[in-house]
Amino acid sequence: MRFVFIGSGTLAVLTGRMLVERGHEVVIVERDPETIERLRDELDVGFIHGDGTRPAILREADPENTDLLFCLTHDDQSNIIASLVARSLGYRRVVTKIEDPDLEHICSELGLADSLVPMHTVGRYLADMAEGQDIIAISDILRGDTRIFSFKVDEASATALEKLSIPDVARAICIYRNGEELKFADPQMRLHVGDEVVLLTRARSLKALRQRFG
Repeated sequence: MRFVFIGSGTLAVLTGRMLVERGHEVVIVERDPETIERLRDELDVGFIHGDGTRPAILREADPENTDLLFCLTHDDQSNIIASLVARSLGYRRVVTKIEDPDLEHICSELGLADSLVPMHTVGRYLADMAEGQDIIAISDILRGDTRIFSFKVDEASATALEKLSIPDVARAICIYRNGEELKFADPQMRLHVGDEVVLLTRARSLKALRQRFG
């Protein structure tokens, strides 16, 4: 798979390095040439020098052959603008990082469904820990080649879960409705357009699931 990152902060570099180690192609768009030169010695990735909010730069990053675009600069407005431009250019999926929680509903109204608020995630984790809840990282639960796969329900898939013809290599474990409402998987549950179905599977089955559900 091919992934493009706008920005080269800590989160982008960490994620990019992990994806390269897993055999994926990674491209980083960065406007500072000195940062690019420094990172060339650290990362086996491609680089594009330029402003990731500009249509010409995003076209150069090749939307047609990119599976996912991460907008991870330190500026919320730049991430939102880059995401909107990328969507207009045909990128399949865009992740938008925002630091200001007040902008989360703006992203939702703009149709940027995959918005990422790092401080929300960390804050929720710390609050749970402060209350003495038994917190187990999902990476500690998934052993060996066990993986999580999720997909959004479209009009063609809006049927009962049991009629979805999920391959035998996977099992539905839960459904998220309206972004956050958790529903445990029930074979007779009627799926709605926009629901996110979460499957438990194996790493070797991910390709088949992507071909089936996109």
